[in-house]
Amino acid sequence: MAEELSLRKAYGSALVELGAEREDIVVLDADLSPSTMTDLFAEEFPGRFFDCGIAEQNMMGIAAGLAASGKVVFASTFAVFAAGRAYDQLRISVAQPRLNVKVVATHGGITVGEDGFSHHAIEDLALVCSLPNFTVVVPADAAEARLAVKAAAATPGPFYIRLARPKFPVVYTRDYSFKLGKAVIVRGGGDATVIAMGLMVSRALEAADILAREGIELRVVNMHTLKPLDEDAIVKAAKETGAILVAEEHLLQGGMGSRVAPVVARTNPVPMTFLSIQDRFSSSGKPDELLEQHGLTAGNIAREIRHLISRKH
Repeated sequence: MAEELSLRKAYGSALVELGAEREDIVVLDADLSPSTMTDLFAEEFPGRFFDCGIAEQNMMGIAAGLAASGKVVFASTFAVFAAGRAYDQLRISVAQPRLNVKVVATHGGITVGEDGFSHHAIEDLALVCSLPNFTVVVPADAAEARLAVKAAAATPGPFYIRLARPKFPVVYTRDYSFKLGKAVIVRGGGDATVIAMGLMVSRALEAADILAREGIELRVVNMHTLKPLDEDAIVKAAKETGAILVAEEHLLQGGMGSRVAPVVARTNPVPMTFLSIQDRFSSSGKPDELLEQHGLTAGNIAREIRHLISRKH
């Protein structure tokens, strides 16, 4: 059983490190700091932390103002509020002027679980990817989350980093080298490719173990940066493995699959399939139950890969 670590805790710890290194780091939250774990920063640097209350739209406006005055601003709330409730503020106040606002949204996807579908952010990535000037990152584990936060602080412009409520299986060691916009082949293989992000990276690695026992070599690509997309990695996978499955904890429409498919169609068409949330809302339930309900499991990845390989011939 792989060790599991909290991406939210990695985020809070990274903020503390950044706060000690740089006096221009400012953190905002919308009355959820114990859940987003920005409270770790608040304890260390109370003069640079502002709780904006249950007012996410106002928080984004404040973040824009602070960024316009030269601060590097991290603004956090749940993903369903960050992208949905504050979309207009992200569009007008952050994206258009290209301000240095880093939105780190926690509780993304259906693994929010028992909070129910009102709190399941299943369309957030589609919304934010539609905004010019935003860099969008979905880390696969805690180590990658920490490095993505550090990279966001060092890179000018708007960011959206999507984190989750539960702990994720460890994919990388602390010596892992993260590069924005550069996908990572976390497991080699020549029979087919899974392009995954977030929690689905570890699920894809489980599927690769299942298939390896059948003599199928599955390539697993971690597409941690959804925007800008690493098109070279996609083209390489299509040419070298001849079949691609996209796995994501997000709606099919507007998600990673809808970004990967045009690249494949334009450059090297191969059989493709997509494991994602279909055109419906979820329900209340434990995270693993909901993932099973939507087919976002290692077993389902393995099954779909077998079908894909048969289509190659």
